Amino acid sequence: MGHKVHPYGFRIGINKPWLAKWYADRDYPILVQEDMRIRQLVAKQLSNASVSQVEIERGINHVTVTVHSAKPGIVIGKGGQNVELLRNSIGKQTDKKVKLEIKEVLQPELDAVLVAQNVAGQLERRIAFRKAVKQTVQRTIKAGAKGVKIQVAGRLGGAEMSRTEWDKEGRIPLGTLRADISYGVVHARTTYGRIGVKVWIYRGDQLGERPGTARTEPRQRPTRGRTRAATSATTAPTAALVELASADEEA
Repeated sequence: MGHKVHPYGFRIGINKPWLAKWYADRDYPILVQEDMRIRQLVAKQLSNASVSQVEIERGINHVTVTVHSAKPGIVIGKGGQNVELLRNSIGKQTDKKVKLEIKEVLQPELDAVLVAQNVAGQLERRIAFRKAVKQTVQRTIKAGAKGVKIQVAGRLGGAEMSRTEWDKEGRIPLGTLRADISYGVVHARTTYGRIGVKVWIYRGDQLGERPGTARTEPRQRPTRGRTRAATSATTAPTAALVELASADEEA
């Protein structure tokens, strides 16, 4: 049933990091809702900046928000005005000192969220869904992906009955934990209603260390060394006695 599990939740701690890094005791529900409001605020103010994901890290008196975007210039704005506006808006939500970091997505063609945003934008511009999906799949494979699947669901082409269509190329090993799979969901708002766009991108196997873990050396077994030493120590006198016995027989 690997296809029923969210690809990110299935791989957290293996090859996917946590997007929220903080600890709370009594205020846990309040902080979860605050994280949701921060993400909604970033998505609203940076709707045209191709934002892939938002990481939130909390300290005692500060909040660090890291925005991953394919268009960092739009996020920063002229003279940094967009960053300052976003920082002030987040500060009003949290009542804490806000540190805002911007990271550029170097390969937007291999990011499932950005690919889903691209397909949703084409559907909103009334481009045929089959053309949009097929061209996007080919473009993603050319960018270096080992597999891609794009699924659209809703009133496709203005049909009265909603249905689901998808296109796939390559392989998507959802049940392999070491597989680096990017997953994204975006909703396109068309004149016929909302159309859901889901994208899976297989970027190869990730065989490195788990995020947030320290490398440890394997434990050595000292008994083997002692056994060999004891064996060599006992065989040496035995060999000497055998040589003495053979010398006495010859004499």
